[in-house]
Amino acid sequence: MAPNDSAGTNGTTGHGTGGAVAGRRKAVRYVVPVAVAGVAAATIGLVPALASSGDPDLPEITAQKLIEKIAASDTEQLSGTVKISTDLGIPSLGGLAGSFVPDGAGDKGSADADPQTKLTELASGTHTLRVAADGPDKQRVSILDNASEYSLIHNGDQVWAYDSKSNAVYHAKEKAADAAKRGEHRAAPDGVPATPKAFAEQALKAADGTTSVKVEGTAQVAGRDAYRLVIKPEQSGSTIGSITVAVDAKSGVPLKFTLQPSSGGKTAVDAGFTSVDFGKPDASSFSFTPPKGAKITEADSAAGRHEKAQKAEGGLSGLSELKGLNVIGKGWNSIAEIKGPGGGKGAPSKASGDVPAEAQELLGSIGDKVTGKFGSGTVFKTRLVNALMTDDGRVYVGAVTKDALVKAANAG
Repeated sequence: MAPNDSAGTNGTTGHGTGGAVAGRRKAVRYVVPVAVAGVAAATIGLVPALASSGDPDLPEITAQKLIEKIAASDTEQLSGTVKISTDLGIPSLGGLAGSFVPDGAGDKGSADADPQTKLTELASGTHTLRVAADGPDKQRVSILDNASEYSLIHNGDQVWAYDSKSNAVYHAKEKAADAAKRGEHRAAPDGVPATPKAFAEQALKAADGTTSVKVEGTAQVAGRDAYRLVIKPEQSGSTIGSITVAVDAKSGVPLKFTLQPSSGGKTAVDAGFTSVDFGKPDASSFSFTPPKGAKITEADSAAGRHEKAQKAEGGLSGLSELKGLNVIGKGWNSIAEIKGPGGGKGAPSKASGDVPAEAQELLGSIGDKVTGKFGSGTVFKTRLVNALMTDDGRVYVGAVTKDALVKAANAG
């Protein structure tokens, strides 16, 4: 990478009483991959920062040097308050979101504390989080509500999650192999980076020289002076317009993360510290004892219940089971083509009759019908991640436009 101010770099069950309700709930399950992908985009910015005021006068620095400063940062202790606002344009599913909760996971059900379910709330709206980290072995993220709190705590090989509203507890014990990965700043559970440095590394994972990176001015974030690192795709067809990371001038820690869609308008993800302290957090931040009367669910039993519920409803059993994954294109224009084992269907298809008539109607109402050499299908759109589900069961998904998805399907 050349040492100048612009650089290319390599850069988430209940049943209704009528057939129509059941069909609508089944349909909701078919659009899970779109919602989950949106959440993945949102959680990139959990720890970076928000509040800014004034533009400090700092020494000039090149993009290369600033990226090296992020990579060299050894800050692994911090605590603070984070505000994250997310507008991914995910269609509102209203009460149908309850379709994803397995039987027995209602008012006091243990599924309320399952991170896989709870963290999807960050896909939309504005949330306040309290965060703390003390090296790769200890992290805590708490989502604050008006009258309740949800906390996810990682301490050594133990992972706890607690929902105060339902008095539900989720517990997992990390395997030795997973624990070894923490040296690479892996957090537990998957999807929650261990340190702010890990967030910066994720934000810079654009690919193969398809990215413009520049230092564009300075900012003050949570009372600290910072440089603004602006990352932009150089390819057409991406739904991502730019990513701006405010980097602490002293420590190299990312303090602010902003993602602007290529379509313009409101920022899609605006996340960051409103206050931050780089001192060692109190050890009590990472300790947890289940409250009296709490219902505790172990990770293994929760996973088994989810799988059982999905199979009972004939829904998608999860993208992890789809082995026929092929990546088309590169960089910001990468598209995942998903097929079933042996090249078969990757999702319930209209052609096979797996999708009920009521579900087809709902899918059509929240998606755009498209046709091409591949046949016909439906495109489900957010402001960042779009997915094409063909009528014969193939799925194409990526942070690209509808036209790019159709082109990929035609080529496939």
